[in-house]
Amino acid sequence: MCVRGNTIGGETLDVGVIGVGMMGRNHARVYSELKAVDSLYLYDLNGEAARDLASAFGATVSPTAEDLLRSVDAVSVCVPTPFHFGVAETVLDAGVPLLIEKPVCATAEETRRLIGKIPDDLVVGVGHIERFNPIIPEIKKIVRDPLYIEMKRHNPASSRVSGSSVVEDLMIHDIDIMRNVLLPEGAYHLSGSGNQDVCSALFSFGETPVYLSASRKSSKKIRMIYIEEEEFTIEGDFMAQEIYIHRKPGRYAVEDERYVQENIIEKVLVNKQEPLKLELSTFLDCVAQGRAFPVSPAQALLNMEICEEVARCFAA
Repeated sequence: MCVRGNTIGGETLDVGVIGVGMMGRNHARVYSELKAVDSLYLYDLNGEAARDLASAFGATVSPTAEDLLRSVDAVSVCVPTPFHFGVAETVLDAGVPLLIEKPVCATAEETRRLIGKIPDDLVVGVGHIERFNPIIPEIKKIVRDPLYIEMKRHNPASSRVSGSSVVEDLMIHDIDIMRNVLLPEGAYHLSGSGNQDVCSALFSFGETPVYLSASRKSSKKIRMIYIEEEEFTIEGDFMAQEIYIHRKPGRYAVEDERYVQENIIEKVLVNKQEPLKLELSTFLDCVAQGRAFPVSPAQALLNMEICEEVARCFAA
């Protein structure tokens, strides 16, 4: 497969999106805004939906997935999760670099089979979007020796989700951050409880507990991370892209029968960006440069294996 150009030389790539549901629409929107993209191609079994989206973003509708793959240098796979394996296999057979939306496949076993089909020299990434949230690299710089980590990811009910539990739908984001960013080494003990829509999981990495919770029944949308260390506490908001560091109190006192605590609170400067735009521009740059995407299929497999461990806790 010949790449027509690259962003460094001022040339551009032809890009495709397979699947024009909610995430496919977002991918198409962002690709239409990126200077690295020349032509944008769309394919979906729902031809009318593909045509409507194409007209909104100046894209071309392909009659088949195979026709799209003959036209592009890179492709996003945004079909429903049960179809990830089959569509990704078709893309791999065509030799086109691809980015697969999370979860990489419906099961860890499917993921292993898919990884076995990936050529060594083909760029294949997985869309764990929170890895590209600008608060994550900043928090990674700050964390030294966490005593306690907590992440919450709660959503109001949504009709867009089908065929997956809250673990693969929401908690997987925080599992990815926990295992591939904050605590990439070491064994853990796991306990969990919940159901298809509400779940909690407690991981113990030695003496460090990591508590994750996820819900699709909340009345409030929450995306937060909280980390305690010996000398400070970190609070991060994924949606606001804000980080606060709370230093240990400078003094404790009782004044007029009131307990007084003097704290130092630092707000970390975060260069706010749309995570999906950063993710897709990184993907295209990896294709142009021939280098590995930061979220690998192997990491996505590890995420799926942990998701299945968590699901077994509340299925028992």
